[in-house]
Amino acid sequence: MKNLFLILFLLGAALPKIYAQDDLMKMLEDEAKKEKKKDYATATFKTSRLINGHSIENAAAGVLDFKISHRFGMVNKGGYELFGLDQATMRMGFDYGISNRLMVGVGRSTFQKQYDAFGKFKILRQSKGGRWSSPISISAVSTVMLKTLKWEDPTRKNFYTSRLSFAHQLIIARKFSEGVSFQLMPSFVHYNIAQTVLDPNDIFALGVGGRIKLSKRLSFNAEYYHVLPISLVPGEGYMIPGTKNSLAVGFDIETGGHVFQVHFTNSTGMTEKTFITETTGDFFKGDIHFGFNVSRVFTIKNKKTKKSKTGSDSFNIIRTQ
Repeated sequence: MKNLFLILFLLGAALPKIYAQDDLMKMLEDEAKKEKKKDYATATFKTSRLINGHSIENAAAGVLDFKISHRFGMVNKGGYELFGLDQATMRMGFDYGISNRLMVGVGRSTFQKQYDAFGKFKILRQSKGGRWSSPISISAVSTVMLKTLKWEDPTRKNFYTSRLSFAHQLIIARKFSEGVSFQLMPSFVHYNIAQTVLDPNDIFALGVGGRIKLSKRLSFNAEYYHVLPISLVPGEGYMIPGTKNSLAVGFDIETGGHVFQVHFTNSTGMTEKTFITETTGDFFKGDIHFGFNVSRVFTIKNKKTKKSKTGSDSFNIIRTQ
């Protein structure tokens, strides 16, 4: 009888602990399920370029994005210049996704005979669900540009580094719904040597851009860069004399295997230093360039997606095919 009471006593003491362990395991399983249900925002914008500048999007890992961009002359030149179509500048570029977070690219522009190279890293992705969700996406972009026009005065001593300019940007984006996306682009442009003594070497700007989806294959985009009244040198101007803020509006059209972008902008150049700091046209006085971008992606390296055990680091990148 004593042994029976002892057994019942031990069972009574052990059962709460067993139930507590079961509750703990259930909590851990529920937490793991929540992690696996974490959803990341995809297709905030259709390509890695909004219009002139970068969007929050990256090329997927192992994907090569071939881009051709054209800007024609100003439409207010009239019929003699076929409303700008007789004149054109072009940029051809190749962007490659090293990973789902890191993209690099190179390009060559006819405007100022520029070469450019950039690196773009996705710091944070907009997500919901799970433990570490985020309402925004953040990327950092750094670009180096090389101007290869002949020296204006070849008789003087010229330095190759004088041809270089640099741009650094932070892109902060949010996809509000399937049809509306918005991003901010704080930007900094540095010239190794300014064109004149009146021109600043360092220029700060704030860009804003957005996308409104009109149909399954059509969206409206807008982009604006405002040069900020910030000067690092007392008494020095904050923008290049005679320049204007860059404005662009246009449409993204998905056609089979590529995205076709048509737009109107007051900027001629297609690198950060040229459209952020060297735009001379006044959009509202008709100094508008018609232009287009064509993007075609090629899968160079196709990796099989490995399912994460925790689900915390696995996410998919939408590829436009």
